[in-house]
Amino acid sequence: MLVLALAAAVLYGASDFYGGLLSRRAHYAFVGLVGQTAAATTAVLAALAIGSAAPSGAATVWGLAAGVGGAVGTLALYRGLSLGRMNVAGPLSAVGAAGVPVLVDIALGQRLTTAAVLGVGLAIPGIWLVSSESGRRGLGAGGVGEGLLAGLGFAVLFVCLDRAGDGAGLWPVAAGQVTAAVVLGVIAISSGRGVPRRAASWTAVWPGILGASATILYFFAAREGAMAIAAVITSLYPAFTVALATLVLRERTTLTHGAGLALCGVSVGAFVVG
Repeated sequence: MLVLALAAAVLYGASDFYGGLLSRRAHYAFVGLVGQTAAATTAVLAALAIGSAAPSGAATVWGLAAGVGGAVGTLALYRGLSLGRMNVAGPLSAVGAAGVPVLVDIALGQRLTTAAVLGVGLAIPGIWLVSSESGRRGLGAGGVGEGLLAGLGFAVLFVCLDRAGDGAGLWPVAAGQVTAAVVLGVIAISSGRGVPRRAASWTAVWPGILGASATILYFFAAREGAMAIAAVITSLYPAFTVALATLVLRERTTLTHGAGLALCGVSVGAFVVG
């Protein structure tokens, strides 16, 4: 389970970096649409390759709900990465993606450990410090609000895929990816961004393929272990996004910002232990 979840984190991190980079060159709605269409195609082909039986109605509904969460998370994150620095929106999204599944597991009867309480306690000041680095314009500035919304969307994706169960193979994942593509398509068309301005924007298929592959790996990881642990380990993806942003874009981190990022990272680690 650990290897699968970590592999998902690596792929999500690479997908977010590339998608965020493209969102600075083309509208984030179009980048999300192209990437999600590729992701849906990848997931459907993978489900057909495994050859699982048709999913139950409940599994399909959970898959559809996961798709809505994934669409919201992807759109918000791409917008945040295009407006702010990658080492702001990415880490903030991980806090929600990691913390909400833990809270859901607790609500379903899991015990709240000391480490989990510590994770929540560290996440709050971490969010505040990262937010303060974006300026004095509030949570809507610098990708902060988008990062928080993305975290909530990805948390819905993680929780719903876990609730879909393991009796339908990858069909819940495929249903979710197709749903996300439809949602992003409606948003892209309504925003007037259905056609790219640059041919290079079509390379957004690669973030989609990477993202779909990561979702599939997470799905298998959640089947082999606790959903909260798989979600938290997968939520380490911003570490790889930030690493790429530092190496490729030469983004720098101030002391305040670094402290916030460190608290967010430690909070995710505390969730893992919890």
